[in-house]
Amino acid sequence: MKRAIKFSLTSQIMIATVLGIIIGIIFQDAVSDLAIIGELFLRLIQMSVVILIMGAVIEAVGGLAAKELGKIGVKVFFWFVGSTIFAAVTGIIFGLLLQPGASIMHSDAPKETLALGSTNVKDVLLNFIPSNIIEAMSDGNMIQVIVFSLLFGLALSLIKEEKNNQIVLDWIIAFNNVILKMVTLIMKVAPIGIFCLIASVVGASGYHILSTLVRFLLTLGSASLLFMAAWFMVTACYCKVNIWRLIKNMRRMSVVSFTTTSSAVSLPILIEDSREKLGISDRVAKLVLPLGMTLNSNGLSMFLSLSVITFTQYYSIDLGIGDLIQIVLLSTLACMGTIVVPGGGLVTLATVMPMLGLPTESIALLAGIDWFSGMFRTLLNVDPDVTVAMIIAHDEKELDYDIFNGKKTYIENNE
Repeated sequence: MKRAIKFSLTSQIMIATVLGIIIGIIFQDAVSDLAIIGELFLRLIQMSVVILIMGAVIEAVGGLAAKELGKIGVKVFFWFVGSTIFAAVTGIIFGLLLQPGASIMHSDAPKETLALGSTNVKDVLLNFIPSNIIEAMSDGNMIQVIVFSLLFGLALSLIKEEKNNQIVLDWIIAFNNVILKMVTLIMKVAPIGIFCLIASVVGASGYHILSTLVRFLLTLGSASLLFMAAWFMVTACYCKVNIWRLIKNMRRMSVVSFTTTSSAVSLPILIEDSREKLGISDRVAKLVLPLGMTLNSNGLSMFLSLSVITFTQYYSIDLGIGDLIQIVLLSTLACMGTIVVPGGGLVTLATVMPMLGLPTESIALLAGIDWFSGMFRTLLNVDPDVTVAMIIAHDEKELDYDIFNGKKTYIENNE
């Protein structure tokens, strides 16, 4: 009797993506109603994102000694900020070289003045601190949730050391296990949800949407590939591992992030593969990855800088060094704590445009391909999070090279 062929979740998602594109092109508007199924899938994931991140950060920080947290925190901040700035600069360089705005926009567009308002930058910084944590959770303001979780976790860590009491921490750990199990169950229907989302997007926009802004997508894709190649080389050299093995071990999480266009949806897969395929310790994975999902948005930073360059080309605006520095600064700050699900890029871009004196209605020009540009954004948001966690694990001597090289399993590592 022949054994039935079983497809992994990665294979199922890839098949669903291809089928979604084909069905969308063939049936067009007839499959638009499939969008509701895709939205239901995203909502199932989104409904637990806030408490998933809160729990993971509180557990990771609460389990550390205060001195240990400060040591790791400085390293994480350095790598996150460095990679985000690098991504923004890469987006600007490719935008200036390939000139996507000169080909997809109208040459008779009006000119605008590019000016960065300092008060708006202050608002961005003030928005890091919540005035009401319940309101921050309700609004999905992830940076404020992260700040609260860091302080809450730090308080738990201090109580654990001073009072030798971790009852609350143990309860949070147990609660986190339930949430992760729930998300894992929801991910089993990911291929269906992704198929419906892609089929409806392609069906509504038509196959011409893939070529209307092809130069912008090619520019974003080229910049993303160069960024990832450089970042993988840095990680492989720093951690002293084989770069091809690194890429292979990160394949599943890359496919999931690229096809779902959601860092939040990808988070459970990141945590699992980081421990079971890359050999990153559970402690480092649960601390760095949730923080990275909000604070290390390399893809969004690159998208923002490239989009602004595209619009300045549309409006025939000449940029000086000072303007470029302002774009890098704003792209780095604005992407912190923003929406981590599909569509978040346009929301953030709508925030950045007025700060630079550009009309927000221009965003509609990129809205039609937001899903496809979101694929590159999410890939760059997700993969560098994992590599930073790997770098931190290497520094802390908590990177298991036997697991990374496939010589033993994660279960064996914990026995």
